[in-house]
Amino acid sequence: MYIPAHFAVDDPAALHDLIRQHPLGDLVTHGAQGLDANPLPFELDAQAGPHGTLRAHVARANPLAQQVRDGDAVLVIFRAEQGYISPGWYPSKAETHRLVPTWNYRVAHAHGRIRLRDDGRFLRGLLARLTRTHEAGQPQPWKMGDAPPGHIDTLLQSIVGLEIELTQLVGKFKLSQNREVRDRLGAADALDATGDSQSAALAGAMRGAGQG
Repeated sequence: MYIPAHFAVDDPAALHDLIRQHPLGDLVTHGAQGLDANPLPFELDAQAGPHGTLRAHVARANPLAQQVRDGDAVLVIFRAEQGYISPGWYPSKAETHRLVPTWNYRVAHAHGRIRLRDDGRFLRGLLARLTRTHEAGQPQPWKMGDAPPGHIDTLLQSIVGLEIELTQLVGKFKLSQNREVRDRLGAADALDATGDSQSAALAGAMRGAGQG
């Protein structure tokens, strides 16, 4: 990934936070059949390993479970808010006219070595934690114990766990940091005016990029 200095993010806490808030990552692998990508919801254990560890599961019928081998190098891509930026949103456009459209976004690339985990205890613990995390905001959170007796045990037989110890974690937050402050804030205001939640989130990230 090309990362100009003004867009580079090397703060592990900021990248871990992005992963937690946007846990659906694209797992990119390279096996005998060539490149493949699978979108999966990941759990991040920031304390396991020098850069953290990602855990997920796939259906046993997924070719990924047969094609990857323990120790294979993989990449997981996590994307946060993103959106088109019109040059008309920059106040300086009226003065210079030397501006073009662009696209702003936040992304984290997690590189690591994959390991298959095919044991019930690992899988049950992973599913329980994922469920607690993503059900936490529900009025009546669903829990694994709500399923009929034996149902979870049957499902566990149809999935395989994945564990990725991260070897490198890099981030790119492209938020108009290379523009004048008035242009960055003008674009953020225009995003807010669109009225959709993703544009509002991107606007907030752009305003925050000028702090610290």
